[in-house]
Amino acid sequence: MDESELQQRIEALLAEHPPATTDRLDFLHARFDAGLAWVHFPEGLGGLGLSRSMQPVVDKALHKAGAPDNDPQRIGIGLGMAAPTILAFGTDEQKQRYLRPLWCGEEVWCQLFSEPGAGSDLAGLATRAVLDGDTWTVNGQKVWTSSAHIADRAIIVVRTDPDQPKHAGLSYFMLDMHDPGVEVRPLRQITGEAEFNEVFLTDARIPDSDRLGEVGEGWKVANATLSSERVAIGGHAFPREFGMVMNVAKTWRERPELRTPETHERLMRGWVDTEVARITATRLRQKLAAGVPGPEGSAMKLSFAKINQELSGLEVDLLGDEGLRYGDWTMRRPTFVDFFGQDAGFRYLRAKGNSIEGGTSEVLRNVVAERILGLPTEHRVDKDIPWKDLPR
Repeated sequence: MDESELQQRIEALLAEHPPATTDRLDFLHARFDAGLAWVHFPEGLGGLGLSRSMQPVVDKALHKAGAPDNDPQRIGIGLGMAAPTILAFGTDEQKQRYLRPLWCGEEVWCQLFSEPGAGSDLAGLATRAVLDGDTWTVNGQKVWTSSAHIADRAIIVVRTDPDQPKHAGLSYFMLDMHDPGVEVRPLRQITGEAEFNEVFLTDARIPDSDRLGEVGEGWKVANATLSSERVAIGGHAFPREFGMVMNVAKTWRERPELRTPETHERLMRGWVDTEVARITATRLRQKLAAGVPGPEGSAMKLSFAKINQELSGLEVDLLGDEGLRYGDWTMRRPTFVDFFGQDAGFRYLRAKGNSIEGGTSEVLRNVVAERILGLPTEHRVDKDIPWKDLPR
């Protein structure tokens, strides 16, 4: 299918379901069924089997026509992490069951990976799942879970065989967050918000039919999810002077009395780093259009964390006494991170989390070193020892 045929399909959708008179959810259903949700997915699953590069054609045309979107900020974890994993490892039944309500925003997803004792060392997680007939009983705790307070479903990695080495004894499931064994508690951050959550699992039940991949393949499936997550963070199309540098540059232009040689040098360095990241993200999208996400997403995520932290610090320093003000420390449970609707102090504090979430910067440096630069792997003394025998 070429671009003209794709345009014809878009026009047919708009003619049959005029955005001005069609219910929002009905329109999203129709868009998915027409293969215009994510065009690079297979036919019948919201796509047309086309290149990713064709997606902007659809998005621009529908936006121009006033069509509703699927509220991507609210369902970002489902779109960027759960959907690619279900597509890669799910059964035909799982794909048919989950992908349509996921894309249409009828079911919000969260990610249950990190634990209090297994943050950077995800493979060391202790949440346990035991098979009882055709259902798994899950007990344990997860932490730093975005959107858990509004989530309907979760992707979760658990330990199913403690007698295996830590990477081999994991399995990957899809969890119903409304199960009575699931408890979600807010985790208040230094910003004042409770954007993240703790999730406690007490005899939570997961049907074996909601397993992704084979038993014991959880590490393999989780790595595919993490690659997709890092691409989702660093692989978007960005305009020039986007993100954290935008506010700093605006202040610099409008407040010449605040300028110093030292802040000028820091701003120029940050502007150049941002532009390099933007161009690299373009190259990453081109690679995605030609194949599958690779470790380059880790490098992008690593650079964004560094840039955000340096530029948010510069913004506070540039503003002087004004930068010390903090507008609101009210406890809120937002559905997404709003960096730019708040003040410089919020951006400075929230950016500290960028080097933790989505994989710590320390772990990502290992990924870049080993998978991109080809350096020797880090020595691991626990690689072949059963998980149950590891010191904790």
